[in-house]
Amino acid sequence: MKIGLRQLARGSSKKIQISGFALCASLFAVCVPAHAQRSGGLPQIGFLSGGVASTGGPYSDAFRQGLKDLGYVDGKNVTIVYRYAEGLVDRVPQLAAELVRLNVTVILAGGTVPALAAEQATKIIPIVFVNVADPLSLGLVANLARPGGNLTGTSTINSELTPKRLELLKESVKNLSRAGFLHNPADASNLVSLKQLQSSARAAGVKLFPTEVRNLDDFVPAFSAMTRKNIDGLMVAAGTLTSTYRKRIVELASKSRLPTMYGESGFVEIGGLMSYAANFPDQYRRAAVYIDKILKGAKPADIPVEQPTKFELVINLKTAKQIGLTIPPNVLARADRVIR
Repeated sequence: MKIGLRQLARGSSKKIQISGFALCASLFAVCVPAHAQRSGGLPQIGFLSGGVASTGGPYSDAFRQGLKDLGYVDGKNVTIVYRYAEGLVDRVPQLAAELVRLNVTVILAGGTVPALAAEQATKIIPIVFVNVADPLSLGLVANLARPGGNLTGTSTINSELTPKRLELLKESVKNLSRAGFLHNPADASNLVSLKQLQSSARAAGVKLFPTEVRNLDDFVPAFSAMTRKNIDGLMVAAGTLTSTYRKRIVELASKSRLPTMYGESGFVEIGGLMSYAANFPDQYRRAAVYIDKILKGAKPADIPVEQPTKFELVINLKTAKQIGLTIPPNVLARADRVIR
């Protein structure tokens, strides 16, 4: 009987130990953030881009630097999972769905097309968008101050800058009366910009020739069509497709000797004539601040969307000389950066 009691006592002790262990494990599971559980202890950041890794370098570099400034290092205390659509807009939704299947902690959506794709892919995983033209009119957020859903981030207000770009181009090109607008109709931000431009072109007395491009093969025919229409200047919408192939666009604009205004400074840095926009790499650095807040428990619904307060006019005088254009002193004096 004594042996039976001792055995019973030992058995009870084991049950108590096992129950205690199970309780601790349960408490640990509750206390450890979800992102730590889903990726072996490291939160995963899904980096969704419509472009290619080679041309997206300045953006991903700026984002990683922003994370580093806040104490995050890829492979050490976070993991960044990159997905690039290689300029194929139709592929972006598939990549967004893939990141959702991987159950990443948070998605960084670079641009309007990736942001819309991510928003369609998940209503649960936090999404930080960056370089989105107009998140409010696109339905990504309910309110800029209190987004209300699982998305927040930074806006370029690029579509709102379109009239100012036309104004600067008109000041730079004497007797500008016919202007082309190169855009991708599959990019919602480009359509918003087109709508803004149509009204401002009428007010400025400029006849507008919207020209569509949907893939790389469309660029040469598009420039040939604009040449036949004898346009005096060109405006290029910023977006997934145009940003991916900016080198090709700059080459064709130079070959056609077309004074061209771009919606992103990256075009001017590789030989484009001029741009007026927010600093895109800086927005990617700012996105790291949003990621940090979310990893620390903040909800996207409560983090206000940030809009830029400073815009850069960048002018490439080497390109102006090559196409035979003299930039007026009053425009040159307003430039934030001049490439000589």
